[in-house]
Amino acid sequence: MKDFKKLLIWQLGMEIVDRVYDIVPMLPQEERYGLRSQIARSAVSIPSNIAEGSAKRSTKEKIKYVEISQGSAFELETQLLAVQKRKWVTETTIDETIGMVRKEQSMISKFIEKLESEL
Repeated sequence: MKDFKKLLIWQLGMEIVDRVYDIVPMLPQEERYGLRSQIARSAVSIPSNIAEGSAKRSTKEKIKYVEISQGSAFELETQLLAVQKRKWVTETTIDETIGMVRKEQSMISKFIEKLESEL
């Protein structure tokens, strides 16, 4: 079993979680059960699925969990774009966060390719 905490994609995922939890209180209170909740769940899902996948024995199963993480990263990007469109958070904060998410997406894609080469 690999120590998932050493994976750069997990580390960046955790940074994204921190950033998102800074953003969530900036969203309107009426979004408490809507976008606030969705954004937090998507963000947490990224490193969580990377960690869970690292515990799997087969490479095929590891890939499945990392792909779920990738899906969560794309979901989070979409939600952040909605927040950006509504102008609920400063442009700089959203742009930086979306940049982090896009970097994570790229890193996850490369990690999946690496795993697939092991099949």
